[in-house]
Amino acid sequence: MSNDINRQRRSLLGVTALGLATLPLGTRVATAAQTGAGESHSAAPKTEPTARTGFSALTHVHAGELDVVYAEEGPADGRPVLLLHGWPYDIHAYVDVAPILAAAGYRVLIPYLRGYGGTRFLADNTPRNGQQAALAADALAFLDALNIDKAVLGGFDWGARTVNILAALWPERCAGMVSVSGYLIGSQEANRNPLPPKAELAWWYQYYFATERGEAGYRQYTADFARLIWQLASPKWAFDDATFARTAASFENPDHVAISIDNYRWRLGLSKGEAKYDGLEKRLAAFPTIGVPTITMEGDANGAPHPDPSAYAKKFTGKYEFRLITGGIGHNLPQEAPEAFAKAIVDVGRA
Repeated sequence: MSNDINRQRRSLLGVTALGLATLPLGTRVATAAQTGAGESHSAAPKTEPTARTGFSALTHVHAGELDVVYAEEGPADGRPVLLLHGWPYDIHAYVDVAPILAAAGYRVLIPYLRGYGGTRFLADNTPRNGQQAALAADALAFLDALNIDKAVLGGFDWGARTVNILAALWPERCAGMVSVSGYLIGSQEANRNPLPPKAELAWWYQYYFATERGEAGYRQYTADFARLIWQLASPKWAFDDATFARTAASFENPDHVAISIDNYRWRLGLSKGEAKYDGLEKRLAAFPTIGVPTITMEGDANGAPHPDPSAYAKKFTGKYEFRLITGGIGHNLPQEAPEAFAKAIVDVGRA
């Protein structure tokens, strides 16, 4: 029996067993897990600690400028899925997503981004650069290092922006994309334009990080700061101390503060970035459209800054669907509503 048939059989059995209907992208259904009609999907917020607290094993690979530590689950010959986390989160955002996808026959790959967990720079003199093009180059190098030609991509926060970039600039590497909060590609030039005061207020930490006081404050109170962001970004997510502690450990990476600060300073033009990425940034500043099959998602209780879905819908020119996940779901959608996120990955992978 061919590998393709094996993968299809595992996918069908795994998804059916877990109650995840694999319908064509754009199909709208009403099931016990959904309320309302159209694009609203219901997911009860996770208020109890997950029974699963980590990944079975972590491994590492040299990829571009980094020695990347990553989790891998599912069959080695399964269809690859690359899942990327954001700030201030880590790979545990997908701790409950991974087994669902693995049971459906996917090879699930979840790397620590630069500045998180065990991921380290190979050279001491490499700039601790947090600009969007650098993170995208990391992801592409990671796929290359594992000899993966094409993968389904999923992400939120920094991870969503990164998969947006991969899908826009290297669509041949992307079999489909799930992006929380939609289209997040940015540019320094666009960020010169002021926002209405209420919108600027939501970015308070970006302006704090622009100061030396802010950098010192984040370095001194990294875990406290991250916990506050979790609470503000997901006001209805009743995560427990152990859940936060598992992720907070990844902030002990020696480059975490430098990468975090540089990411937000670059957005404001206070960090120049690296010249080798100028060509990529020029292309991204034109806000390229994305033609690969895409599902964008949003939680109904997302307290972090995020665009309205109507503002970015036209950026997706291929098969496209937006899903609003109701039930008090905040910014960390994969960890707060893992079944909904996993279902979107399966659905977009079949588009």
